[in-house]
Amino acid sequence: MECVISLDRLAPGQHGQLKYACAFIDEHIRDIQITGNEIRIVHDSPKGNDAIAERVNKLIDRFSKGDFGFKESILFRHKGPKPYSGDIMGELVSRNIIKVLEPGLFIFREPFSHLMRFLDDSFVTKIAGRFDVKEESYPAVIHAETLNKTNHFTSFPEHIHFLTHLREDLDVIEGFSQSIREAGGWKQEDPLALDETMPKPKFTMNPSTCYHCYEGLQDEVLEGEGLTVTAVSKCHRFESKNHSDFGRLLDFSMREIIFVGKPDYVKENRLKAIGYIQELAAEWDVDSWLEIANDPFFTNDFQVKASFQRNQEMKYELRLSIPYLDKSIACSSVNFHSTTFGNAFNIKMGKRPAVTGCVGFGIERWAFAILAQFGLDEAGWPETFREQYRAWRQKSV
Repeated sequence: MECVISLDRLAPGQHGQLKYACAFIDEHIRDIQITGNEIRIVHDSPKGNDAIAERVNKLIDRFSKGDFGFKESILFRHKGPKPYSGDIMGELVSRNIIKVLEPGLFIFREPFSHLMRFLDDSFVTKIAGRFDVKEESYPAVIHAETLNKTNHFTSFPEHIHFLTHLREDLDVIEGFSQSIREAGGWKQEDPLALDETMPKPKFTMNPSTCYHCYEGLQDEVLEGEGLTVTAVSKCHRFESKNHSDFGRLLDFSMREIIFVGKPDYVKENRLKAIGYIQELAAEWDVDSWLEIANDPFFTNDFQVKASFQRNQEMKYELRLSIPYLDKSIACSSVNFHSTTFGNAFNIKMGKRPAVTGCVGFGIERWAFAILAQFGLDEAGWPETFREQYRAWRQKSV
């Protein structure tokens, strides 16, 4: 079935947000396309077109509610040469450099895997290393209670991968094992009695690197002006049909630089980080720009939260162009959280809650975007970038 709905009530700037959110309205959605001023949803939901239309209109109401206005501003723009315009994803897959396990879940092979390590090392040396930074290493899982303190359950519930296990019960464990044997192995389509065999999840997969930093500082009183931490970790976000979009991965690597301290300390270091990112974009000659942005809140008060973020300039995104798709993707973000996490985790600067901010680098997205602009042939890469990569390769062997 196909459900077609008019977008007359929604500003064009919100079309992408609606398309993203529509992937979560029903598990039987097969395809979502926006053409002109209509959204077309192909589905085989037993609830029928009326139910799909009702849910889409509910989202349209959510994203168009109120007269808050969206502040838009580009802080800097670097126009790179973009000499390559081929289908880089198709080339990476056809040359077996990327093995697609399913949409959003990839195995990366050389040279993509080399490029990822080079990029991460560069972000550490060229940006994180310019601060008085401490390095930390985080697990891939996070306490559900920690995630609760960040408001992730209420702001981005659609992203969460819950982590559980069989109950510590001999009958349950042996019964599960026997049922798998009798079925001839794991069958994804077979039902599984989760409440009977598994406890309520205590952990989830971590959706954001910086959360562990705040968890680690819980109930601490920091000295001096503040603390700067850097870490890279695997992050996990379920994004449904959106995993078919370029750069939206189920499992991805995120390098972050995290500032925790007094307001001026966090704000000044955030501004420095923006300057360093601008320098790097020019040095590597990538076609890019830094703009005001907002998080894709999946809540009824989306307009209030998103508009507040933009108007207070709490989030910037560095977007790199993808020539063959005639679009761009966000590869880095620069965020200011005020006292949100200081209060949530009782992190103090003296008697006052600490202020936090972070800078994130999506490693796979950076690699995708650079190859999309310059191709796999190193001869076509910007000279400075190519020389730095080759020097790194010689040292890393």
